[in-house]
Amino acid sequence: MRYTSRFKSLIKNSESGGKEVPAIEVGRICIKVRGREAGRKCVIVDIIDENFVLITGPKSITGVRRRRANIDHIEPLDRKIEIEKGASDEDIVKALEKAELIEFMKERIKLSLEAV
Repeated sequence: MRYTSRFKSLIKNSESGGKEVPAIEVGRICIKVRGREAGRKCVIVDIIDENFVLITGPKSITGVRRRRANIDHIEPLDRKIEIEKGASDEDIVKALEKAELIEFMKERIKLSLEAV
């Protein structure tokens, strides 16, 4: 399956310390690349299965509400915060403040459309 192989390669890169592709892991900061929230940053809160993760902005900072997202609809960044699996939005805000990433999270990214 396409999703399974991509997911495993992202995890494999994380475990081997590879810097090419950030891993899909709890606390990883990502950009939503599809949907109404495209271009906004979010944080992975939990890994549901090989295709889906639970993300949040939190909504008070980035406008991304807590929801399930397909891993093909997010792009992991090289930044990560230390949070527990299933952390509340308040815990995530505190972790972002501690890492001094509040302003970084508020920035929106302009996505360009690629020709198919």
